[in-house]
Amino acid sequence: MGQRTEGNPYDAAVFAGGGCRCFWQAGFWGEAAPALGLAPRVVGATSAGSAFACSVFAGVVPQVLEDFRRRVAANERNAYPANALRGRPVFPHEEIYRATILASLDDAAFRRLQQGPDLRVAVARPPEGVGDRPAFLLALFAFLLEQRASGRVHAAWARRFGFETEVISARRCASPREIADLILHASCSPPMTPLYRRGGRAVFDGGLTDPVPVETVAGARLTLVLLTQRYPEEWIPRVAGRIYVQPSETIPVQRWDYTSPDLVQRTYDLGRRDGEAFARDALRRHAA
Repeated sequence: MGQRTEGNPYDAAVFAGGGCRCFWQAGFWGEAAPALGLAPRVVGATSAGSAFACSVFAGVVPQVLEDFRRRVAANERNAYPANALRGRPVFPHEEIYRATILASLDDAAFRRLQQGPDLRVAVARPPEGVGDRPAFLLALFAFLLEQRASGRVHAAWARRFGFETEVISARRCASPREIADLILHASCSPPMTPLYRRGGRAVFDGGLTDPVPVETVAGARLTLVLLTQRYPEEWIPRVAGRIYVQPSETIPVQRWDYTSPDLVQRTYDLGRRDGEAFARDALRRHAA
């Protein structure tokens, strides 16, 4: 599955998007990183992958896991249609998502994050001159087409429609609140979240243009790419300088399921087992 060279084997890592499935990445990294001495100089991420990359390098994964599990245990449903009649959000995701980020990123954690690797977060931008509503419909159409596509890990349809990826370094954020905004912007998936604007223009989930944003770390010597779902082996790109790793089995929790703390825990635990196996295999290869 992997390889190790003398010293730190990977100078870059990529955290794919995937909503709650990204708890797998946190568990994986927590086991593999100390065993292999992983210390990338640059990290690329998008959507919820950017939230988990932040939690890893801010050193707050246990707090995020505990806080999120507590919040979703208190949340009965993933949608509250009656809220539309009261002028309140139908979906609870944005409130829980933002609150979990801010609860974990105190000043000390924020400093650790800023002193860590250059975390580059990908957001999707609609074509110039396209209004918010047409952009949303175009994004939805591209997403649906992508779900029907097969044979690839990286996305294609949104780019064909003129969407582009913008890469923003977390080092440009001056506070935990700005980090939270950046993560939410990179996860913008109406109607689950509001349609956000950044710099006067609409932004969408970076996974729209590529859920596995390897271009954010272009030029790296060796990149560890953390996927959040299983693909047939023949779909995994064979690219020199990249090692793709995927869950050993179907991840238990669904992308936008904010009601299942037990499934979140099982997803994290699966990541830990896979990270341990990856490190063990890498060390065995190195010893040979």
